Amino acid sequence: MSNVFYRSKKTYPVASRASGVYIWDDRGQRYLDGSSGALVANVGHGRRAVAEAMAAQAEKLEFAHGSQFSSDVLEEYASRLTAFLNLPDARFWAVSGGSEANESAIKLARQYHVERGESGRFKVITRVPSYHGASLGALAASGMGARRELYVPLMRQDAWPKMPKPDPSLAGPDDAERLRAVLEEAGPGTVAAFICEPVVGASDAALAPNPGYHARIADICREYGVLFIADEVMAGVGRCGSPLAVRLHADVTPDIVTLGKGLAAGYAPLAGLMARAGIYDTVMQGSGAFKHGFTYAGHPVSVAAGLSVLDIVERENLTRAAQERGAQLLNGLQELKAKHPYILEVRGQGLLLGVLLGDPATGQAFEKPGIAERVAAKARELGLITYPGTGAVDGVRGDHLLLGPPLSITPEEVGEMLDMLDQALETA
Repeated sequence: MSNVFYRSKKTYPVASRASGVYIWDDRGQRYLDGSSGALVANVGHGRRAVAEAMAAQAEKLEFAHGSQFSSDVLEEYASRLTAFLNLPDARFWAVSGGSEANESAIKLARQYHVERGESGRFKVITRVPSYHGASLGALAASGMGARRELYVPLMRQDAWPKMPKPDPSLAGPDDAERLRAVLEEAGPGTVAAFICEPVVGASDAALAPNPGYHARIADICREYGVLFIADEVMAGVGRCGSPLAVRLHADVTPDIVTLGKGLAAGYAPLAGLMARAGIYDTVMQGSGAFKHGFTYAGHPVSVAAGLSVLDIVERENLTRAAQERGAQLLNGLQELKAKHPYILEVRGQGLLLGVLLGDPATGQAFEKPGIAERVAAKARELGLITYPGTGAVDGVRGDHLLLGPPLSITPEEVGEMLDMLDQALETA
C-alpha cells in the first residue's frame, strides 16, 4: 500500500529517470514529454549543468530568509532576468510557483492603490475562461468553472468581474475595447487591476487575441488608472518564441508580469513577478514594505537553478528554437487536421500549441466531453504525454489537447511526436 495522497484515483506510473525530451518509468516504458509536464521542462530533462549549479549553491548557501537577507545569486539572477525580458527598471519578486506569483501580483496591486490613497480599489478583472493558479486568490481570479466550483463559498464574488475571452473574429483593438464596458459596470474607481494570459494555457488551449489587443488593453488600463498584469507563467521565458508573449505583436510593457514554470524548467520550484519601478517605489515610500511573503521566496538553490536554466536558454537560443520547432509542429498538426475530421482547429504560438476536438458534423464541441481524455490515454499507451482539457465553451464542453514539448526538442523528435499523435487520433 502506498502512503502517497495522489491527485486522483487513476493509476500512476512511477517515473524513474529522464533525459532530453524523454521520461522512463520504473518498468522501462519510455514517454516523449509532449507537454513538458505542465509546460514546465523548457530546457529538457537531465541537464547536468543545472544539477551542478544547484549542488554548488547548496554547499555555499542553502537558505536565507527573505525578511533578513538577500543573496548574491538572487541579486545576479534578478539583473540577468530583467535584461533577458527587456524590463530594465523592473523589480523581481521571487516565489516558488505560478499560483504564488499571481497571488502576489493581486496583493501588490491592492497595496499599490492603498498606498496612493485609493483604498476603494480592490476588484480584479479577469477573463472567462482563464486559469491563474490553485491558491485561493489565484483561483478566484480564474475563469475556469470546474476548478473553482467547490471553493466558490470561500470567495468574495464581487471582487472578480469577468470579461469574455478573446474573439478571433474581431480586430485586436476592437476585441480589447470590451474591457471598457466591464470597467464601467464594475465602477472604475473600484478596480485595482486587469489580469490575463497573453496566450491562454490550460483553460482554452493556446487561444490568443489578434494583433493590437494587448496594446489597446494597456492603453485602457492607463486611462482608468488600473494596473495591467500579464500572466506569463506558462507562455513566457521564450516558450512562445519571444521572451514575453505579450510582446509578440507590439512593444507592450505591462505594469506587472508574472512568471513561473520555465524559469527553473522543473529543476526546482521557482516563479515570481516583475513590477515596474513606480509600483515598487510607491510601496516603499508608503508603508515601506510589501505586506506579503513566503518562507521559501528567493530560495538560493532554486534561484541557482533558474540562473543556470537562463544560461542554457540564452546560449542555445531556445527562444528562436521555439519559433522554428513550433512552426514545424504547427504545420504537422495542420496536416493531421486534414486527416482527422474531429480536429476542429489547431492554433498557438511557438511551442505553446492547442488542438481543439469536436463534432465534424456541426463544427462544434461535442455535447458530452471525453474525447480529449481518450486521445491522451491512447497517446500515453503509445509513449506520448499530452495535456488534455475541457470546458472552454461553457465550463463543461470544449475538448482540447495542449501541446508544449521542451524548447530543446529536435526536428526528428517533433516528427516522432506527430507520428504517435496521429496513431492516437486514429484509434481513440
